[in-house]
Formats: sequence, C-alpha cells, structure tokens
Amino acid sequence: MSPAPGRIAYQGEPGANSHQVCLKHYPDWETLPCASFEDVFAAVEGGEADLAMIPIDNSIAGRVADIHHFLPDSGLHIIAEHFLRIRFSLMAIPGATLDTITTARSHVHALGQCRKVIRELGLVPMISGDTAGAAREVAEAGDLTQAAISPPLAAPIYGLVILRDDVEDEDHNTTRFVVLSRTPQPAPAGHGPVVTSFVFNVRNLPAALYKALGGFATNGVNMTKLESYMVDGTFTGATQFLAEVDGHPDDVDVARALEELSFFTTEVKMMGVYPADPFRSQPR
Repeated sequence: MSPAPGRIAYQGEPGANSHQVCLKHYPDWETLPCASFEDVFAAVEGGEADLAMIPIDNSIAGRVADIHHFLPDSGLHIIAEHFLRIRFSLMAIPGATLDTITTARSHVHALGQCRKVIRELGLVPMISGDTAGAAREVAEAGDLTQAAISPPLAAPIYGLVILRDDVEDEDHNTTRFVVLSRTPQPAPAGHGPVVTSFVFNVRNLPAALYKALGGFATNGVNMTKLESYMVDGTFTGATQFLAEVDGHPDDVDVARALEELSFFTTEVKMMGVYPADPFRSQPR
C-alpha cells in the first residue's frame, strides 16, 4: 500500500517514461520533474520531495549507470519496485504527416531502440537530452519536417499528434524502476515474495568474491543481480558490488547467506527490503 499522498520526484520532463510510471503507481501524488538524477536524489534528501522514482535497469540498454554511483552514498532506501513496458510513438505538430517529416528527435537510447522506423522512413536522427524533452522541442519549433520519438503521454502534454504508435524495435523493451525514500520501510516477512537489495565490498583476499557468494548457493538463495563498479574511479582501489536476492533477511536461508557474506567483506549496506513486483512472476 502506498503511503499518504505527497510529492514524488523523477528525472526528465513531463511526459517521460518516469513520469508515466509515477502516474500509474502514485496517481494521487504530486509529481516533481528534475533535470538530472542528481537533482532527483537531492530533492528527496533535502525534503523537497518525499519519494523518488528512478530507472535502474532496461531489458535492452542494461543498467542505468549513474544510479549505481548515486544510490549507495545517498542515504536513501529502496521501498518498492515497478516494471514498465516501454512504448514509443512517432509524433509531430498538427498538420504534419509521414510524408512531411524528415527528422526524428529523441534521447540517444530511444533512437537506438527505434532504428527500424527511422530507416524505413528515411529520417535523420537528432539527439535530445530526454524523450519527453524531444516532444517539447518539436512543439516549440512548429516545423512540419520535425518529429519526435517519445512516450505516448507526451503527445497531449505538448499538443502533438501521433503519426505512428509502437515504433520501438522490440516488444519486450521493459524498464525496472525503484522507489526511494529517506526512511526505510522494510516489507514484513511472510507476506509474499520479497526482494532484498544490498551493496558490499569484498576483502582483499584470494577468491574472496567466490567465497562471499558461496553462502547464497549453499543455502539455496536465488541471487537475481550482481553488478560491480569501481569506487572513486580508481583501478587499484576497492570494487563495490550491488546485489539483489529473492527472499527476506529474516528468512533462515537468507540470514545464513548474509552472515557468511560478512566474513569475506569489509562492509555490507542494506539498501532495501521490498515487495517483488508481480511482473517477476509473469511467464516470459
């Protein structure tokens, strides 16, 4: 159950995918668009917003790199996750048609995920900072030759017309979002599937990572994510890992695995214990 309505921050302009997932899961909340991920984190940390909706992984583009650097040191906690099937539409100003447009504006990742329609229509791709921002730029230009590849939500916001729906190359394009809060809100044990997220640094010992992860295997705990990234941008310093497992820290098998992990790490920081989104159990 969502907390009492407040303000939820997201990165991007109105009409972005992050805006859409906020409206879907927090329909009674005020949304706060932010120019950058750093601004989103700062809004929650400073009290300007109560929650943040942050994309963390995409099924095609992979992880959202900046998040893994902001999240561990932010002091914020993951309290929920949501999956959104990503859909893009080709849109332009009223009066434009598929015959008049010659360019397509969007975020670089969106352009890469919509190569087929760009090639089919012979459009020149133009990079914008944000998918919804591309729609705003096309609306402001008022040019019949310009189109935007943006989420469908952006069309009515900026007064554009959709020339073609579902222009993404892959129909499995899905982004996973996490909801962040200043205060932890751990899901209770024994009330359905739970995800536990944490970060850790391994000790400087031979096979330390292998040994650290062994407890999850021997205790039958399913690890769904393990990603590494450098700390302080150095090649010789510590490597930090972001991990996620199925289960609750109070579950006997997870508790044992985490205890074994502590023997081979210098730090384990719990990022969140939250309900697993039903999307995880859907047949693929």
